[in-house]
Amino acid sequence: MKSLSRIILGCVLLAGVLAAGAAETQPTVESSVVWDKVRASLFAARPINTNADSVIKLETPNRAEDAAIVPISVKTLGPQTAQRFIQKIYLVIDGNPSPIAAVFTFTPDSGRADIETRVRVEQYTPIRAIAEMNDGELFMAARFMKASGGCSAPAGKDLAAALATVGKMRLRLDQDVKLGEPNLVQLMISHPNTSGLAMDQVSRLYTPAYFVRRVDVSYSGNPVFSADVDFSISENPNFRFYFAPHGEGELLAQVVDTKDLSFSTRLAIKPRTAQGSPTEAR
Repeated sequence: MKSLSRIILGCVLLAGVLAAGAAETQPTVESSVVWDKVRASLFAARPINTNADSVIKLETPNRAEDAAIVPISVKTLGPQTAQRFIQKIYLVIDGNPSPIAAVFTFTPDSGRADIETRVRVEQYTPIRAIAEMNDGELFMAARFMKASGGCSAPAGKDLAAALATVGKMRLRLDQDVKLGEPNLVQLMISHPNTSGLAMDQVSRLYTPAYFVRRVDVSYSGNPVFSADVDFSISENPNFRFYFAPHGEGELLAQVVDTKDLSFSTRLAIKPRTAQGSPTEAR
């Protein structure tokens, strides 16, 4: 019995050591080796407020159904005004090969600094959204996600077929435009957005990286939304964001990819009048 007690005690102690080791290597939302480096690179020693509930909210699934197409939603909890507005939102995925997934830029003409998109997630990781105010103040919302292999997963569509439609774009509004208010718009881009980490199942060679790197959206010549992005954004990039028009105009989206090819699409906006005529868009 005495020897058995010693065996049990030894097993308990060993389990404790293994658990402690796992805890040391398990990345946390609060900190990770990657995040510490990214934070120093982006923000130096500037303080970041992690009690961001009144400013920004990050929504992700707890576990990805498909790690190559993970929906991400960043919601802001205040209006964009000339006096105080969110200037940038940094999307950081600690466990990805390129952790700075996107930097989104907004203006008061955005109306709201919300953004929705789809991303690749390579491994279990914290995901962070850091809002930078126009006065330089920083707020961070973070969540831990369970996902695996999103950056190295094969493309969901034949590459030749994807390249045949590369650069086709569409802007879509789901309802009539209201002047002076945030209006939700969706930008859809046909692009393979290959990561360079996925192996072609036929040739057994790695498909070269080729992805959208810059998005600019303006309304009547005024900047509304822009994004510097990398291959962490999923195949066929899709962005949902807001703009707040003050009159008739044209919504213009321009995209540049890593081959320096440029694409654009336009949407003419005629807000609903007092007589109730519908929005006209082409």
